[in-house]
Amino acid sequence: MNPPTDPRQLAIQDFVYDLPPGRIAPEPLPDRAASRLLVSRGGVIQDRTFRDLPAELPAGALLVFNDTKVVRARLLAHRPTGGAVELFCLEPVAPHRALEPALAQAEACTWRCLVGNGRRWKEGPVAVEFTTPDGQPATLWAIRQAREAGGTVLIDFYWAPGALTFAEVLQGAGHLPLPPYLGRPDTAADAVRYQTVYAAHEGAVAAPTAGLHFTPELLAELRAQGFATAHVTLHVGAGTFQPVKAARMAEHPMHTEPLLVTAALLRQLLAHRPRPVIAVGTTSLRTLESLYWLGAALAAGAPVGPELAVGQWQPYENAADVSAEEALGALLRHLEASGTDTLQASTRLLIGPGYRFRLVQGLITNFHQPESTLLLLVAALLGPGWRAVYNHALAHGYRFLSYGDSSLLLPG
Repeated sequence: MNPPTDPRQLAIQDFVYDLPPGRIAPEPLPDRAASRLLVSRGGVIQDRTFRDLPAELPAGALLVFNDTKVVRARLLAHRPTGGAVELFCLEPVAPHRALEPALAQAEACTWRCLVGNGRRWKEGPVAVEFTTPDGQPATLWAIRQAREAGGTVLIDFYWAPGALTFAEVLQGAGHLPLPPYLGRPDTAADAVRYQTVYAAHEGAVAAPTAGLHFTPELLAELRAQGFATAHVTLHVGAGTFQPVKAARMAEHPMHTEPLLVTAALLRQLLAHRPRPVIAVGTTSLRTLESLYWLGAALAAGAPVGPELAVGQWQPYENAADVSAEEALGALLRHLEASGTDTLQASTRLLIGPGYRFRLVQGLITNFHQPESTLLLLVAALLGPGWRAVYNHALAHGYRFLSYGDSSLLLPG
């Protein structure tokens, strides 16, 4: 098998379109399922509403959702002199690097953060006053370490009462990290609407926005009509907003995101083949395709390190001649040998034109920013037809980005 075309030579300027600021949705619609739905099936475009989704899906489709939950990772702290400092928690460093134990940590911890308005914060702690879940006063203090390459800073946190977990601290002291292009602070409404109705596992700093359109009623209708559903967990990182600044993709560093799937999900994917799998959102799609490359490496006898991970360019460097069934089977055998029913791994997978999809046949997704890796993924799925989809959306009044309208993209 020949390896696919290598997207490292792609010029990001070829993935530009004019997005007027007025087309970016600043707020969600009052009704989640009232958003519009652009359906592109084999290049034929139709206008629908999101409630029409069950009638537009391929027969026998399996919908895979990302059930990550957004944490209140944005902290607005104050220096003793009263100056404000913004801290954006990106990933845990100590005493745990894994997300779930880090959020369960009590008393103190260290996280890698972005720091805003920190030029005058040279030493000493900054603080956030907040209220515990039972209504008691509490305080979070932050002390900065040295600035790292890339602009991040290691921040030591400690708090009182010390029995609180860091998840409880963030819930009380933090704010939802809305996308920067919205240009506004979070509100009480965002606390509900910037989460999917099926969010379960805390850890994301951005919502898997394709799922924001689903309601409990629509999910029940999908099941009643015989569509299967499944869940994966990929904790969306701040890198999802990282603009591509390099002229060519070879110089763009893809961010790392942790993923978690169960053995039951792997068995469901195996049993479902060859019927279509529809990813709900780019994060679900990246998770599913990363599963293939994790399993393909295991099936090919690659050495197993302390953590399973997919590299940014792995599909373009390894012409894996492994079927999807073999890859999923290898992952199941790995879990059985490890004595666990949950796969924990990470991915830096960049999907761009030239990529050959292994597990996914369609995508439900919002409309993405120009010159973004998310737009590259859509172009990989649709080919040059992505421009017709975006031109149609712009010409017909669709709302763009996180709180905008949706699309169902079926390339075949």
